[in-house]
Order: sequence, then structure tokens, then C-alpha cells
Amino acid sequence: MLNRKGFTLVELMIVVAIIGILAAIAIPNFVTMQYKSKRGEVPLNLKGIKTAELAYESNFDVFVGASAYPSTPAKTTQQWVAASSGGFATMGWAPDGMVRGSYAVSTTTTNFTATGLSDVDGDSSYATYTATKSQNPNTPTSGPDVY
Repeated sequence: MLNRKGFTLVELMIVVAIIGILAAIAIPNFVTMQYKSKRGEVPLNLKGIKTAELAYESNFDVFVGASAYPSTPAKTTQQWVAASSGGFATMGWAPDGMVRGSYAVSTTTTNFTATGLSDVDGDSSYATYTATKSQNPNTPTSGPDVY
């Protein structure tokens, strides 16, 4: 008898089926993790805005309001133009590089509310974060599964 080595077609098909099942499980989880990491830009930028607001208020005894800039969040990154950012340039805050979110600040005489919106999956359902003088933007106010 000949000494044959190798795999049969059935064995190879079973391996391919197992790889397909594992990919079907892993790909949706991978996409979700990508969305979460892209959305993570917003709370970090809001912490920077909060720091800039508190520093400006300690120097000038007033908070700076800023209209939404960029006007809407995008699935892809957008260029931040400091000269066009309104109140953000006044308070001395700008992100490092491009942004996916949209940021705004509303003020009163004693407090401010910084809001960040994110739409990294492009479905026009915005993840919303807020930060105030006493509150950090740890979790989205729109729910943890909105991207």
C-alpha cells in the first residue's frame, strides 16, 4: 500500500466552515469596537473644553459660549479651522488635528454646558456627551449603544 499523507476534502470543508462561523461572530464585534474607539474622541475633547472654560473663567470671571462647530458631526473626520471656530478660539481651545464630532458650549453667569455630538456610524443618530463645571463627560447621555 502507498503511504498517502494529506487532508481529505471533507476535513478541509469542515475547517473552512469553522473559520466562517468564527468570522461571522467576530466581525460584528470588531465593527462595534471600532465605533466605540472613534466615539471616544468626544469625551476627551469635552474634557479639554472644560479645562479651557475653567481657565478662561479664572482669568476673566466669565464663561465663553460657542456655537456648534463643525455644524454637524460626520462619519469621517473634518478639518478644524481655529479661525472659524468662534468661541473656541476665544477660550484658547482647539483639538489636535481632525475631528469627527461637533462641539458647542452654552453659558450662564455661574456655569457652562459643553455638548459633544458623534455620528461615527453615519445613521444620523447622534451619541451625545455633556460636561459642566462640576460634571465630567464619562458616559453618553444618549445611551451607550448609540454611535
